[in-house]
Amino acid sequence: MRGRRVAWSVAAFLSTMASVAFAADDPLKICLDEDRPPLSVHHRGQPDAGFDVLLAKAMAERLGRPLAIQWFESRLDEDSSPQLEANALLSDGRCSLVGGYALTQDSLVAPGMKTARLPDFAGATRDDRRRRVPLGVLAPSQPYVYSPMTVVLGPKARGRRIGDIGDLAGLRLVIESGSLGDAILMTFDKGRLIDSITHLVPGRDDLLGALQRGDHDATLIDLARFDAHRAAHPDTTISASGYYYPIGANRGYVGLASDGALIQAVNKALGQLAAEGKIAKFGRQAGLTYLPPREPAILGDVWTKIIQR
Repeated sequence: MRGRRVAWSVAAFLSTMASVAFAADDPLKICLDEDRPPLSVHHRGQPDAGFDVLLAKAMAERLGRPLAIQWFESRLDEDSSPQLEANALLSDGRCSLVGGYALTQDSLVAPGMKTARLPDFAGATRDDRRRRVPLGVLAPSQPYVYSPMTVVLGPKARGRRIGDIGDLAGLRLVIESGSLGDAILMTFDKGRLIDSITHLVPGRDDLLGALQRGDHDATLIDLARFDAHRAAHPDTTISASGYYYPIGANRGYVGLASDGALIQAVNKALGQLAAEGKIAKFGRQAGLTYLPPREPAILGDVWTKIIQR
């Protein structure tokens, strides 16, 4: 009987080792938006690029696993929901992590619906585009970059000092309908700027192109979006004001709450990479104005904060 127990113990040990080896060979699947420069870019015939691509490679290396990026396309319109898109991708097993996720309480609450459609992703079939996926519960990693809103000035307002949203008074403002910038400008000081605001349709109108042409004087957008424009148009005449709106969100990874061990491992790796200065280095390499995460790690009710200001 003792011999049998030894044999079973050896078999169990070998089985455990095989499962560990399999886990090490199992790719770390990370979903990234294919068109969000300078965070992540995937164009056919060109090398993948961006801050989140560099970080994903370092993350996989730190965890001792090969990397597999699942590219997806996020819609830029009023009906899109980054929360539901990320949840559907994770719940369908397309990836274990979604990178560059804005960490807000609203984006991490349990979904109000049981199923959602997948966003368009690389390799999607016609059936994939039709079906709905049962949703899980999202869990965030610790943040790895701070993503603020910034005022960008058109050529006619170049050099204008902006220390607060109130300094935009008298300028011709332009913003995309339904955006966070829209809410900030429309509600500022009980609507004081409303008559100066022109609204454009997201995904259809060219916001920064209109600013470049001199049709408008200023807008309020995500800092990374201006970084992307500046990289694509080095001779641009629009300029950064240097002003950051005081309510901003950190970005990090998001996975499923059922995959807590992976989130813990990711947090450990992120802590190491940040301490070594590598995350900031990835930002510089990608042309991102890198700002380290700020407290609170997860932004609270952003709409209430905006209205109260």
